[in-house]
Amino acid sequence: MTFSLITDPKKKLLSIIAFFLLLYVIVALTGLRSHLSPDVIQALFFAYPVWGLVLFCLAFSFGNLLYVPGWIFLVGAVFALGKEWGGVATLMAAMCSSTISFLLIRAVGGTALRSFNHRWADTIFSHLDDRPILSVAFLRLLFQTLPALNYALALADIRFRDYLVGTALGLPLPIFLYCYFFELIFQHLLNR
Repeated sequence: MTFSLITDPKKKLLSIIAFFLLLYVIVALTGLRSHLSPDVIQALFFAYPVWGLVLFCLAFSFGNLLYVPGWIFLVGAVFALGKEWGGVATLMAAMCSSTISFLLIRAVGGTALRSFNHRWADTIFSHLDDRPILSVAFLRLLFQTLPALNYALALADIRFRDYLVGTALGLPLPIFLYCYFFELIFQHLLNR
């Protein structure tokens, strides 16, 4: 399902670039990026225990759109909530972020990548078409919530259901491994 009024693939890609440039300028001018730190995320959880998760999901989603690394949010969640609950919160936020990215990019750019006819693109798309859920899960294992991956999959004409299931299968393992890794670092640093 495409909501884009633009039909030319090059114009679609240009509109996506323009959208993110506008977002970047807004964030740079407002100073919002400096407020997305682990300390701020921890304060959100302490100040709003019930709404903290909702705010965390929104912050993660917005930050991911602006290429703020997801590990910053993961560190804040693990530091504030511990490895188990921090992992659950991060997994929920990562799923939210991936979903929002997909829907937003699909609405703006449609399936623009499918209109480029190149040999390497055809090879990639054939794997994606043959096993979409497995392909997305594997890509999530490797790249987690990398915004470029979200954008590429949205523009590649993969079904939303396949994208969502593959994301749900591929994200838990790397997120929970990172949680244990960061908690070990926190324990080592705080016990000195």
